[in-house]
Amino acid sequence: MSIEIFMPALSPTMEKGTLAKWLVKEGDTVESGDVIAEIETDKATMEVESIDDGTVAKILVDEGTDDVPVGQIIAVLAEEGEDVADIKVPVATAAPAQETEEKLVPARVSAETADSQKPAPISQPASATATAAPTVSGERVKASPLARRLAEQKGLDLAAVSGTGPYGRIVKRDVENAKASVSAQSAASAQTVPAPTYGPNDIPFREEKLSGMRKVIAKRLTESKQTVPHFYLTIECEIDTLLEQRKVLNVQGEKDGIKISVNDFIIRAAALALKKVPAANVQYAGDKMYWYERADVSVAVAIEGGLVTPVVRGACEKGLAAISADMKELAGKARDGKLMPEEYAGGTISISNLGMYGIKEFSAVINPPQGSILAIGAGVQKPIVKNGDLAVGTVMSVTMSCDHRAIDGAVGAEYLAAFKAYIENPIIMLL
Repeated sequence: MSIEIFMPALSPTMEKGTLAKWLVKEGDTVESGDVIAEIETDKATMEVESIDDGTVAKILVDEGTDDVPVGQIIAVLAEEGEDVADIKVPVATAAPAQETEEKLVPARVSAETADSQKPAPISQPASATATAAPTVSGERVKASPLARRLAEQKGLDLAAVSGTGPYGRIVKRDVENAKASVSAQSAASAQTVPAPTYGPNDIPFREEKLSGMRKVIAKRLTESKQTVPHFYLTIECEIDTLLEQRKVLNVQGEKDGIKISVNDFIIRAAALALKKVPAANVQYAGDKMYWYERADVSVAVAIEGGLVTPVVRGACEKGLAAISADMKELAGKARDGKLMPEEYAGGTISISNLGMYGIKEFSAVINPPQGSILAIGAGVQKPIVKNGDLAVGTVMSVTMSCDHRAIDGAVGAEYLAAFKAYIENPIIMLL
């Protein structure tokens, strides 16, 4: 009996994906654990492996196809002893989520893992296999995240680099092989770029197709603002003591390569405050509420084309050094497009810190289904009153966005008071 392969859901928010590349062709024999395809999700490019043995009888979705719905049949395997010629091509319909997950499982994330693999080519129209350099028009240059970073480091214009990946996609080897003269060539070719398109009021503009990540961000945040009743609470925290103690800790940890950031203190304080005020560590779920017994802190990390929120699991049970190590690893994976789904799924509260950009205060949109998010502003020196005397202190503004279905104003205020106590007296985080 033939085995149907479905487009898997590789992340909690994934509804559609791009079948970036097939690593097998029709007629190939595959075994359980073999990587057979690369799929681009809203978060990263992931390798996918099969858990079934068989022969690839039919590939139903060409590589490079965008917006393939989760659950759609993408290929068919013939079992051992089954004649490939007898396989009937099924209608491309969706399958139950559980069955979809069983047929394909994520192996590992990779920005360029398939560069070194050279599967036999799949029969395609000539236009689909062209590898000419993308032209500079209103369209977005197709390139992998790693290729973009390497091009930026080398000062190369991707528009002048020929792509050898699927559908002319620029990959790592293309940038590494590009000559330095590409920059000069791109400058010369700029003279042939078509005139810009003019829109209303004669304002020039260019069109750029939304990435999968940007589509998901737009959809989820629109739903959040439309369906989640937000309210906002702001508190100011003096951080002079925190800055002094951070300096001492970093001097002591320098020999061990440990460097604690202000954000590490914030993550720890946010988690401990949830433990102290469990009524804030909740999630609205229709006719019920989830009360979480562990504080998992999602931290917004800006990457090319959007942002992701890797999760520091059990942050209330980790010291500052452990949190720092976790964040360095997670942020690095996020920027390299190598986060696994379990590293960004879940979380009981989010933190968005724009203080390093000089933003004094802002309000963030809740990341559903979480019940709250903290918006962290910059530490700013301003006049403060201490023991009845006027002094100058470093003050950090923190705004908490709350889902009013799950968290009431008094609970939010109690949580921020606990958070403020930890930030202003960091030594009690060690208790």
